[in-house]
Amino acid sequence: MSAITAPRPSDSPRLAAPGLGLLVLLSAAQFMVTVDVTITNLAAPSISRSLGISGANLSWVVTAYTLMAGSLLLLGGRLADLVGARRTFLAGLGLFTAASAVAGVAQSEAVLIGARAAQGVGAALLSPGALSVLVGSFTGADRTKALAVWGAVASGGAAVGVLLGGALTTWASWRWAFLVNVPVGALVAVQTLRRVRPDGPRTRRSLDLPGAGILVAGLLALVYGISRAPEEGWGSARTLALFAASFAAFAAFRAVERRAAHPLVPPGLFAARTLAGGTGAMFMGTGLLIGVYFIGSLYMQQVLGMSAVEAGLGFLPSAVTIALATHIGSRLLRSAGSRVTVVLGLTITAVGNLLLSGVDPGGSYVTDVLPGLLVASAGVGLVFVTASVTTMHDVEHERAGLASGVLTTAHEIGAALGVAVFSAIAFAGAMGDAFVVAGVAGLLAAAVALGAFPSVKPSGDARAMMH
Repeated sequence: MSAITAPRPSDSPRLAAPGLGLLVLLSAAQFMVTVDVTITNLAAPSISRSLGISGANLSWVVTAYTLMAGSLLLLGGRLADLVGARRTFLAGLGLFTAASAVAGVAQSEAVLIGARAAQGVGAALLSPGALSVLVGSFTGADRTKALAVWGAVASGGAAVGVLLGGALTTWASWRWAFLVNVPVGALVAVQTLRRVRPDGPRTRRSLDLPGAGILVAGLLALVYGISRAPEEGWGSARTLALFAASFAAFAAFRAVERRAAHPLVPPGLFAARTLAGGTGAMFMGTGLLIGVYFIGSLYMQQVLGMSAVEAGLGFLPSAVTIALATHIGSRLLRSAGSRVTVVLGLTITAVGNLLLSGVDPGGSYVTDVLPGLLVASAGVGLVFVTASVTTMHDVEHERAGLASGVLTTAHEIGAALGVAVFSAIAFAGAMGDAFVVAGVAGLLAAAVALGAFPSVKPSGDARAMMH
């Protein structure tokens, strides 16, 4: 995840000796946050057996984290501005590390899911605080290099999380997928206290806590309704009530934002088609990717009988393909523009999911998983680079941090809803059904993008950032 807003030069934290050591420190913290999006995917079957978590509730081990992180990320960015980047970073780091320890020793479903939610809250503070420290500590070419490293850590963390989760689960225990954060978090906290000077005084300004609370409530109602619908029935009174509560909360959020002195999402932010289109593409691409990872990991372990580490290695080609597709997409953007690239990416992602829909109990990784996984990953790589460049294309400099935060929020909430939707479909019927729905959703998104997605080409600055 990335931060929401960068501090102004006048109130940025100053470092005693900014350099490689600080960059490693901040990157290590961000790495924990990014890894924890996917580290539980390979551990999910072991967690289910150990704590007796049902299929419908198992998705919450992933969703609780991404949902809380995504819905509170904008608030975390605002806090970094109001109370200081160092304070926000340390508060988030402390909560994230403590919640990781609780998750690692959890003996019940409720404690584990609650700890994952607390991890998400910590991540929503840690990530914007860390990036604000970074932006305020480096200047000129050093800042560009530092941000490039930061972006690489954020991009690679999800793939490493799958591999690390599989390795720890196979060779140690699923609990170490969480406990590994504790010594890293403690070391980062000690070094932060040594290397980053305390924040200066801050001007008192209001914080949009009502808006943040309503947004969380609306998303929780929506995701809970989706996850329970297969058992309760999509037309049941409880399911419809949850969906209605979610809709009412989103309507209330919009009303609160219009009246707030310092809203989380300023009115008119999405007036730019580039920002709206880019965040929408990021939401869709992430939902399809993380949903595929979650269902694919269950299929490889529970149906094909692969170990967690074998399944983790099974996702390695996906990570390589996404990286290659991102590079190709950056070139395609310059020649064909954003609309062509995102439509192509969504279409390829849809085809990959439809290929995966043929999975069956008698299948194999090489014939039933790998082809579709590679195709879907190639499409997602094109979508990700297009979403990032398009979102920032028409954003004024003073709103760049906010736009980046909105893009990251779309990434996290897309992951939460993707896991909720596709796991609900898979547990209600067959795993192949979830991939069919993902394929159809990708084709529909491509059709919408063909008519509505803005067509832009990267500027010189954008080209530099992509390299």
